[in-house]
Amino acid sequence: MARALAEGSDTTREVLDRLLADGNGVLRCDPAWVSRDFLPPGRRLGLPEEEYDVGERGAICERWLASTTKADNRVGPDDEGLSHVVGENGERLLLRDAVAADPAAVLGASYAAGHPAGLGRLAKLFDYAYRLPYHVHPPQAFASLVGCNAKDESYHFPAGVDLGAHPETFFGVHPWIAEQQAHETLLPYLVDWDSDLILRHARAELQVPGEGFHVPSGVLHAPGTALTLELQEDSDVLAMFQALNAGRIISKDLLFKDVRPQDRAEHGERFPLGFVDWEVNGDPWFYENRHLSPQPVVGASGDAEETWIFYNTSKYSGKRLVVPAGGRHAVREPGAYSVFAWSGVGTYAGHEVRGGEPGLDELVVTYDAATREHEVVNSGSEDLVVFTFFGPDVHDGAPTIPVRHR
Repeated sequence: MARALAEGSDTTREVLDRLLADGNGVLRCDPAWVSRDFLPPGRRLGLPEEEYDVGERGAICERWLASTTKADNRVGPDDEGLSHVVGENGERLLLRDAVAADPAAVLGASYAAGHPAGLGRLAKLFDYAYRLPYHVHPPQAFASLVGCNAKDESYHFPAGVDLGAHPETFFGVHPWIAEQQAHETLLPYLVDWDSDLILRHARAELQVPGEGFHVPSGVLHAPGTALTLELQEDSDVLAMFQALNAGRIISKDLLFKDVRPQDRAEHGERFPLGFVDWEVNGDPWFYENRHLSPQPVVGASGDAEETWIFYNTSKYSGKRLVVPAGGRHAVREPGAYSVFAWSGVGTYAGHEVRGGEPGLDELVVTYDAATREHEVVNSGSEDLVVFTFFGPDVHDGAPTIPVRHR
């Protein structure tokens, strides 16, 4: 709890105003650790070994970055998944509450007026010892039934990290299932709920360090074991389609996690099949249309190498910035964004950043600071590698993959 709020003397708005003034428009975030109970952790998030296991909650498998999204877990603290912004004097405030208290101060008046959902995106690291089960995120028409957003998402696989035992992701379905409208091919696996054989109908793609994928909602996928940086819509909806994973049967309740009770009662296992966008899942050019390789940022100048790593959608975007030892790089962005320092040391808009040191590696650059020129400085002897994340409609310069058809 923020010091001033605990004393009952200051409002959230007043604390935010002080933090913005002290940081010259930049807010520092504490790490937000998220547990999951359906798979063991990969233990690559940098926590002390004894801090991964959290009892009935499972284990710490994810870190959410500059998050205003609450983790939708069966059991856990009320603020799980929500980031806190912190001040040098011990003041502490939920980023979600900060945005709600003064959207214009954080996002800019025009953007806030057109985007009442706030930041509208969620960045995270996820880290599992086994491949995630084959699952789908319901498109907006279905997510709305349970009062949630859809969950389009994109992946980037940071280089220099052990890839784990199964560094490949299963995507979609074989084209014949979509072409022949044989959608109920998957139904027996959902009814029987006793195996992982549903994966025989999907295609696997390697997780290549430095690359990634764009995965719209409605696409079936089973992410592999590479440590993954993910950028997605502001949501935590899903339906699991794979029963057996990592040697055990997961709860079938996860198939119906975001299904209304009346829809489950009336349609049973057929209802989640409706979440699947069969045309996209069966696209024979799925890899070519969804694979993300780094693309240079047009007009970038200075000492740094700046590339787009999250693109192909207006719902979010993101970059990778590499500043060499002793280098400096000027930045000006069209709107608010968040920063995650991956490796190296330096300053970002005047604030110390240290990759690999939670508490010193995560910032939110609010609108006023983002839209004036600010500088990234590498003060160390190795590359300073930084990821930056933008919400919907902030950038119109991110590339789009030309769609290929049969």
